[in-house]
Amino acid sequence: MAKPPTFPFTDHDLARFRETQQLAYHCAEQVAAWIEPGVTERQATAKLRRCLVGAGVQDFFHVPFAWFGDRTAFRHFHTPLQFFAGGRRLEEGMPYVLDCAPVVDGYTADIGYGGKVGENRVWDRLAADLRVYRELILAEVRARKPLNEVYAAVDAQIAAHGYDNRHQVYPGRVIGHQVTWMTARGPAGVNLFGFGVRTLQTLGRELISERLHGRSPLWADGRASRHAPTPGLWAVEPHIGFREVGIKFEELLVVTEDDAYWLDDDLPHVRRWNAAASTPASVPAGAETAQEATR
Repeated sequence: MAKPPTFPFTDHDLARFRETQQLAYHCAEQVAAWIEPGVTERQATAKLRRCLVGAGVQDFFHVPFAWFGDRTAFRHFHTPLQFFAGGRRLEEGMPYVLDCAPVVDGYTADIGYGGKVGENRVWDRLAADLRVYRELILAEVRARKPLNEVYAAVDAQIAAHGYDNRHQVYPGRVIGHQVTWMTARGPAGVNLFGFGVRTLQTLGRELISERLHGRSPLWADGRASRHAPTPGLWAVEPHIGFREVGIKFEELLVVTEDDAYWLDDDLPHVRRWNAAASTPASVPAGAETAQEATR
């Protein structure tokens, strides 16, 4: 098997990727502050797109997505078309997930933002437990475990929590994918099957190149992912569910030849976990499980 490539990005590149990721999360937070009962998924994605374009986004890795209610857990999803925003209206107590992947000057981010409207104790429990997966993935990648084994470790943790794996519903069962600088030519802002034309060109090139070296830019649990993490940037999105509630985060993981770290810790879900840790009385030891929250 060919030797893995060296880390392809400079400090300047990482700063630009970080800026794009911050921009994406900032727009998601703006939509989260605006969202209320009665809003549809289509309205939420339109609002998210307007915010992103207004902030300078020139193209999209994929179109913005919004999922409400049981659709956050991909219940009854059977075709790729069901991932696109629909007419589902947000109701009091519902969870939601916003997902967007903006491109600015060729630098790409791919983020997932989970939230709720009103009270939802199951969502609270899942949101707190999601931190475990961020720490687990980083530890496993730093240990240079093959990507399919990291996927299996996440599966085992999901089972231990009593949840179910929802990223397995994504096309290809992916928990993540490589992100690179978009260099493909073609019209910006034009989408095909939900992905930008430039995205499809770049992904096609990367798939061919990586497969020739026994690697894959798509991170799943199959044979193609039986290799150590490839140096570069990976958009990672562990997605967990319990009954009608689903939640995920998605952010960029930096993988070097001998280390790994999350590109940025100043993100909404990380700030939420840190705030909870600093006020332990708000999340007491022995807090109810998601199963107990439904009783």
